[in-house]
Amino acid sequence: MAFVSSTTPQNGSAAPAQSHQQLLFGAMTSLFFIWGFITALNDILIPHLKGIFDLSYTQAMLVQFCFFGAYFLVSPLAGVLIARIGYLRGIIFGLSTMATGCLLFYPASSLEQYALFLLALFVLASGITILQVSANPFVARLGPERTAASRLNLAQALNSLGHTLGPLFGSLLIFGAAAGTHEAVQLPYLLLAAVIGIIAVGFIFLGGKVKHADMGVDHRHKGSLLSHKRLLLGALAIFLYVGAEVSIGSFLVNYFAEPSIGGLDEKSAAELVSWYWGGAMIGRFAGAALTRRFNPAMVLAANAVFANLLLMLTIVSSGELALVAVLAVGFFNSIMFPTIFTLAIEGLGELTSRGSGLLCQAIVGGALLPVIQGVVADNVGVQLSFIVPTFCYFYICWYAFFARNRMNGETAS
Repeated sequence: MAFVSSTTPQNGSAAPAQSHQQLLFGAMTSLFFIWGFITALNDILIPHLKGIFDLSYTQAMLVQFCFFGAYFLVSPLAGVLIARIGYLRGIIFGLSTMATGCLLFYPASSLEQYALFLLALFVLASGITILQVSANPFVARLGPERTAASRLNLAQALNSLGHTLGPLFGSLLIFGAAAGTHEAVQLPYLLLAAVIGIIAVGFIFLGGKVKHADMGVDHRHKGSLLSHKRLLLGALAIFLYVGAEVSIGSFLVNYFAEPSIGGLDEKSAAELVSWYWGGAMIGRFAGAALTRRFNPAMVLAANAVFANLLLMLTIVSSGELALVAVLAVGFFNSIMFPTIFTLAIEGLGELTSRGSGLLCQAIVGGALLPVIQGVVADNVGVQLSFIVPTFCYFYICWYAFFARNRMNGETAS
């Protein structure tokens, strides 16, 4: 997931020199990959912790609650921090916080305390939040404004690649030789801490070599966001979309283990989760072509309809049909976040950066919707619990038509 922010230098400094832009962009794509990788790893961590701590579905979904709750709590603080220290230092600070969160998994597993796992996840997600608030506007500034969307789409594709590979990594290590033990998470997250540390050192090096790389941020607040209905309703659409996407992914391993669906062991089920996120990656490329040819709002509406039809199919069917149907939802999720985001911030002008911050906070939907689905799963079963995300897609479909009509009205006036 990514958001776009318009920024204007206060000090008139130029963007990084052309000779350094490609180097910087290549380095930035590693950030999109790593936070996508770690976010998808939660889908493997949840069933692992559920098993070793004998948790209910509601308790297990506290993993996503703590992880995505950080977006809501930390986003405003991250904006203030970045205003003081700049983008590159913000990226380094975010990476350092992420590495700290990964390292906390070691004592959490040694002490066998679920609460410590949740704390580690919150710290890890806080670092990712700082990274997102720093990285997205920085990528938007790495070159001409007319190609900013292209750069962000490419970076988001790398984010989807991380989402695709994360479950495979988790399946191999978490559900591998040490499966069923608290120590199973120690090696994966120590490895991640080491990789993140190396990336942070790389950005420290870049920060010392690139002049004017830390472009200023325009924090002049003019006007009120409350008067922009399309933005406010778009924030709710982001909230519900992220909630639905994360909630579905969080239940897949347990769902595929159901005798009536797949009867798979955790390792085999975890490997299939990559198809859910891989579908999103493929769909992003297909959606990019479709949104150039057709009205993006209508493409969004169509994707929401297909996602709902697939969820209904998985609820009423069984076996391979139910399994394939829920995995295919990932393909139709692909264009939703960037399309909703674009529709929501269009026409904000000087308020774009503040609107972007609001939409980033709305990612907290990934914290709340899985818990709601967990409550439903505990009461009526995992299969019927997929009724929860269907309500999200109904709203997204409505928002697509609302945004299209609003844009047509603005054009006519």
